[in-house]
This record gives sequence, C-alpha cells and structure tokens, in this order.
Amino acid sequence: MVFQVGDLVTRISYNHDVVFKILNIRGEVAYLKGVQVRLYADAPLEDLQLYIKEDRDEEDDELLLDDSSMRGDFFYLPGKVLHIDADQEYLERCLKFYKKNKVMAIGKKIDEKEVSKQIRNLLLEYQPDIVIITGHDAYYPKKGGIKDLKSYKNTENFVKAVKEARKYEKSHEKLVIIAGACQSNYEELIKAGANFASSPKRVNIHALDPAIIATVLAMSERNKQIDLVSLLAKTKYGANGMGGIISNGMMYVGFPR
Repeated sequence: MVFQVGDLVTRISYNHDVVFKILNIRGEVAYLKGVQVRLYADAPLEDLQLYIKEDRDEEDDELLLDDSSMRGDFFYLPGKVLHIDADQEYLERCLKFYKKNKVMAIGKKIDEKEVSKQIRNLLLEYQPDIVIITGHDAYYPKKGGIKDLKSYKNTENFVKAVKEARKYEKSHEKLVIIAGACQSNYEELIKAGANFASSPKRVNIHALDPAIIATVLAMSERNKQIDLVSLLAKTKYGANGMGGIISNGMMYVGFPR
C-alpha cells in the first residue's frame, strides 16, 4: 500500500489503538502525530493501516454543560483562560472548543522549552483565572526511574513553567494551573504548584483534556467546590490521565441581570 503525508493511519502492532496523521515519510519509516492524543511516534510503513474517518470522530469535541442555571435574573462572568500550547493544531482545536462552550480564552503557541521564560509576562498582560501549560511529553523508562525528570521529554520544562506561574500568584484559589501532556510526571507537576496535571498512570491524554477541565472550572461558580471525581471522569481516560486537587469554580454570578 502507498501512503502519503497527511494520511490518517493506525498501527497494526498496537491493535489500532491510536489514530495518527502522517507528518513525514523517510524510506520505509513514517513519522506520526496523534489526531486525538498528544503523541508523536514513528513506525514502519508495513505496520500501518489506513484509517477511514467517521462522523462520530468529532464527538470528542462536544462537552455538553448543564446551562439550566444560566437563566433568570442573574448574570454570569465565566473565568478567563490563558491556554499555552506547543502544538498549533491542538491549540486551534482547543480554542474552537472554548468558543463552543462560551468561555473567554486566549491562546498562545509557545515551545515547551520557552514557556518558563515567557509565562510571567503573559500572566501580567492577560491576568487569567486559569492557565494551561501543555504541548507534548513522553516517558522513557529506559532513561531512568519513573521519578527522574530526565526520563521525560518535557516534564522538566512544564515544572519550570508552573513554578514561574506560582511566583506570579501563590494562591491555588486565585490562579488555577493545569499542566502536562501525554505521560507527564503528575506528582512533580502537582508539587510544583499545579492544581491539575497529567498523567497519574503515565498514559496518553486526549488533545482536549486540559481544555475540558478548564472549561468546567470557568463555568462553575466561585463559591462552590467542583466534584473532582466527576470532573476527571469527563476527560478521555479519567483519573488515569488527569488528576488534581479539589478546587472552586472560577465564575462570578451577579444580580440583577
């Protein structure tokens, strides 16, 4: 079978678990990027199978929030999101998701290594209630133990960025930080100051998982605690992929309308 750059494929040896887009082909090897999950990979062409896109593939972009309370004589000011992403395609997808859910969001495409250098100025400029620090990551068991940051592609960069954000705002209640990507060191990100992080079981996460958490928080009232278990269940892989601390919502409610 002849494959081309841009084709959607799955890997036979992985039981077709992830849908990828072919970014490049060199010789008999294809370089791949996850369509739904934040994952880069490579594979022999002989291990690939073409994937036919289905209508239901877009269902993951739909998060139906209960808007029954968004009525009557009250008015609502949802929390503001600053979404920093190293991947332009995933960033655009997340921004589209925020727009669908009526969340004010600013998106910035910044390489993982550069976020810690720029995040303070971005926080000063946009003054968000919620900041997302994401992109790509991976855990390499052969490089060291699960606790060793050198075993991860970008966790150390995410940790540095979270620490810089916490220098700007120490309170977890005033600034919610959501950090990490596929297989990130969850424990180190939480210790660095993140409210929510990936990945407790070092699994891949969906491209929209950080945005789902941010959206629920942005649309939940400030004086009410979120149901942490229910919130994590809204993400693709639940508590295996994302975890965090109990937090309040970030939306102001006013009266009269």
